[in-house]
Amino acid sequence: MATLYQIHSTMDTLRRSTNELALTWRAGDSILLLGATVAFVDWLNAYLGDADIEGITGIYALAEDVAQLSTTTTSQLKLNAKLTALLTDGEWVKLTQDTSFDKVVTIAL
Repeated sequence: MATLYQIHSTMDTLRRSTNELALTWRAGDSILLLGATVAFVDWLNAYLGDADIEGITGIYALAEDVAQLSTTTTSQLKLNAKLTALLTDGEWVKLTQDTSFDKVVTIAL
């Protein structure tokens, strides 16, 4: 079984959030970026590398959160290449109830 980590973090706390995630990370786990955290996806990927976090099954974001970003920011981030999927609220709920996850952990520092 795997864990779905939900990260809601500012740029100032993203490294600390990634370090917290690394404490219990197992290959096959996934990450859901909440709120403005999706705007820091490049930093997240760098921090994941620093923490030697490997075997990520998926990195997701909520479509509603991405819609809050400016068109320029969204274009520059190239999220299609960095995210497994953008989720609607219904898809998010379904993902958290997916039987492939034995737990959902929210990290909000």
